[in-house]
Amino acid sequence: MSKYSRLWQRVKDRDCDMLTLTFAEIAAVPGFEIDHSFLSCKKELAEYGCKVGKISMKNKTLTFEKLK
Repeated sequence: MSKYSRLWQRVKDRDCDMLTLTFAEIAAVPGFEIDHSFLSCKKELAEYGCKVGKISMKNKTLTFEKLK
C-alpha cells in the first residue's frame, strides 16, 4: 500500500474530468506534505483511473485528470 493511497482514492472519488488542489489541501488528506517521493509514486494513480496533470510550483497547486 502506497503512502499516497488515501489521496489517490480521494481523487478517484471526486469523479470529475479535472481536479485542481492546493498543496495544503493535498497534505490534509494523507496527513503530511507531499515530498520528492511523490514524483515516483504519481504513476500509481493510473490504477485509480486518473493521472497527475500540471504541477504548479508558483501557485502551489496540482491538477489531476481522469484517464480516457
